[in-house]
Order: sequence, then structure tokens, then C-alpha cells
Amino acid sequence: MVKSSKNEVKFVRWPAQAALRSECKAESIPCLLIVEGGAEPPLCSDPREDWVRAPISKADLKARVNTLQQRAEGRRTPVLDSAGTLHYDAQSVSISSTQTELMELFVQHFGSVIHRGELKQRLAETANGDPTRNSLDLHIMRLRRRVAAVNLSIRTAWGRGYLLEPFEESEKLDHTRARGA
Repeated sequence: MVKSSKNEVKFVRWPAQAALRSECKAESIPCLLIVEGGAEPPLCSDPREDWVRAPISKADLKARVNTLQQRAEGRRTPVLDSAGTLHYDAQSVSISSTQTELMELFVQHFGSVIHRGELKQRLAETANGDPTRNSLDLHIMRLRRRVAAVNLSIRTAWGRGYLLEPFEESEKLDHTRARGA
């Protein structure tokens, strides 16, 4: 059993202390894996986990530790990992590569309006062409369905764009009823 506060980041040598990593994960303790020379870095799908390779500067180490502590303290901001998995509210959902490109903007500006033009530009960069209004609307509709699974909502800011925010309690009830739960 790992003796640690829920917000204290545990340093774990990887892969030598793989069992300790598993214990931290089971107890929801934030964990920074220190990848040993030549070892393959691990896949970190848990938002309370990250890895670094030594040597690392003190500033970089401090930034990684602070990020893990914020996640553990429950600062409710979504996290989008490099594999296209969106984490929020102790849940996760996989999204397509195109949706990941759009979601990066939403996560960066969580709770703020993102103008349609920015989203359309990001979609154009991803799709190698000029997307239509309908294609952006279709991607937003699909993203709305995906993010609902992790208690997030994409709202329309009429005449401006969209914003990503947590479900309100009434929306959670409506969503649960709609899914037949």
C-alpha cells in the first residue's frame, strides 16, 4: 500500500517500479514516472499520471508536478491526450483525429467562446480544403454526442461560435433519461 496524500505526487522509476505505479493508479495518487535510460516510455492514459526522462530541468520538473497536483485537486478542466482520448470528471472518451483537432481548441479555451472562424480554420488545416458551414456543423454535432459521455456540453454562442463547458445538473438528468438510464 502506498502511503501518500491524494494530492502529493509520487515519483516512480520506470520500469523498475512498475508495481508501485499500479498501486498509485489504484489509489488515485498522482504519479510522475521517471523513465530510466533507454527504456520505452509508458502509455499514460490516466490524467493523474505523466512521465519524464532524466535529466530534466528543475523548471520542467516543477511544471509537471504542478500539473499533476492540479489534476489531483480536482480542478475540473478537460484533458486531451495525444491518443485522442478526452478525460473529464473521472471519465474518458475516445474521439476521431479530426475531432481531436477541434477539441484541442475547446480544451485550450475551456469555458470561453471559440469563434466559428477559428474552428473552420482548424478544420481546413486538418481536412486539406475549405470546409463548408455544414461540415463544421456536422463535426460539432458529433462532438456534442461524444463529450456528453464525460459530462461536458458544447453550447452555441449565437452569432459568435461555441463553448465547451460542464453539463449543468438539469442537462445531466435530461441526458441520462435520453440514454434510457
